[in-house]
Amino acid sequence: MVPRAKRPGVEQMPDGSWRVAVSAPAEDGKANAAVIEVLAKHFDVPKSSVKIVRGLSSRLKEVEIN
Repeated sequence: MVPRAKRPGVEQMPDGSWRVAVSAPAEDGKANAAVIEVLAKHFDVPKSSVKIVRGLSSRLKEVEIN
C-alpha cells in the first residue's frame, strides 16, 4: 500500500503481488478504507466483498476478495 499517493490505482508487481496506491493518509483507518474502495473498483466487486485479513496497521496487507 502506498498512502498519500497523487493518483490512486492498482498495479501488479513482477512477484505476483499487487501495489495499491491511495490518496488517503494512513491515519484513523482512512487508508485501509481507501484500499478496500480502490480494490473493489479495480476488480469490479462490491466493497463488502473485499476484506483486509492481515496487516491493518502495516503497509503489507493480506486481502481476501470473494
